Amino acid sequence: MPVLLALIGPISSSIAASEIPQIASRQRAEKKSFTDAEILEGFLNTTFGAEYHLSGRVDRIRKYTQPVRLFADGRRADRKAQLAKVVADIASRVQHLDIAMVETAEEANVTVKLVRDRELYRTIASLYGNDRARDIRISLDPQCLTGFRKNDRYEIEHSDVILTVDNGDFVFFDCAYEEVLQSLGPINDTSATPWTMFNDDVSMGFFDVYDQYILNLLYDPRIKAGMTVEEVKAVLPDVLKDVRAFVKKLNNLPE
Repeated sequence: MPVLLALIGPISSSIAASEIPQIASRQRAEKKSFTDAEILEGFLNTTFGAEYHLSGRVDRIRKYTQPVRLFADGRRADRKAQLAKVVADIASRVQHLDIAMVETAEEANVTVKLVRDRELYRTIASLYGNDRARDIRISLDPQCLTGFRKNDRYEIEHSDVILTVDNGDFVFFDCAYEEVLQSLGPINDTSATPWTMFNDDVSMGFFDVYDQYILNLLYDPRIKAGMTVEEVKAVLPDVLKDVRAFVKKLNNLPE
């Protein structure tokens, strides 16, 4: 099955992401007002293509069509608790997405490996082989990584997320949000859209308004796995109206 990859560049479980200074400052400065064209451009830039793809076509919508269940594989209980908060936040902000943590790997279709930084490339190699791990290290040198498998209908069947636990608070939250969200479908990092966390030059550490638009568009039932760009463009205007209303209410945005 084709595998697509996306990459980016200890904390008490009682501490929220918003209490981390680097995240709080970004939340205060966050841009929350966007034109339809800005939202639609970012959606198309991130949901089609892939920053690093191993095989298969990347010119179709890819998404889960079944409930998404994540299992945290690692020893750090505090990081597992932080990841659970990230997943709960995502669940509350994407209207048509059923996503939650589970207790066992057998129940999950997303495996999140929590590893030390020195274990990162060994973990990548265990999933994708030594040659691909070496290529990834040379060309991208990531701090975290996401890959998923899709079927012939472009439905995502399983995702693997690798997060490092010992690179500090901000990096953990930044990685967790970006990689978990990318594991759901918008796997193409793009430098063409300056407001999305799916831009290698942007670090957020929280689920920003702009990316809430992207994920809500992707998981609207009218956007179906396997759609082409032209098929998506035909329904996007109507979908965006509903998505705008949801994101606006959720975030108390002005008219």
